[in-house]
Amino acid sequence: MLQSIAKPVTDFKKANKSTGKRLANMIKIQEPRSPWEIFHMFWVNALPPGGDRSYNPFLVVVERFIKAPSSLPCHKDDTAMDTALCIWNIVVSWDVIFTNIISDRDPKFT
Repeated sequence: MLQSIAKPVTDFKKANKSTGKRLANMIKIQEPRSPWEIFHMFWVNALPPGGDRSYNPFLVVVERFIKAPSSLPCHKDDTAMDTALCIWNIVVSWDVIFTNIISDRDPKFT
């Protein structure tokens, strides 16, 4: 009984290893000591256009100290520079100084 289960499991591991998605090396993220020292950001896409300027995706910024999310409206064809300006104009205007930004693996950031 055990042998009939063990073989498919090892075959699955081999198949998964050869076809699996390659992931980046994981590093430990330090704990923040003050608010807005470290924040995460990621995109929420595929939304219908809305607002006066037809915003379709939005950038979610989550502060790690108090885990407070904020949504920043953006456009689908924004570049990495447009994203940086959005963060600079909105997040930095809250009088915050951050040391680390953790983002998803969006093609805009590569």
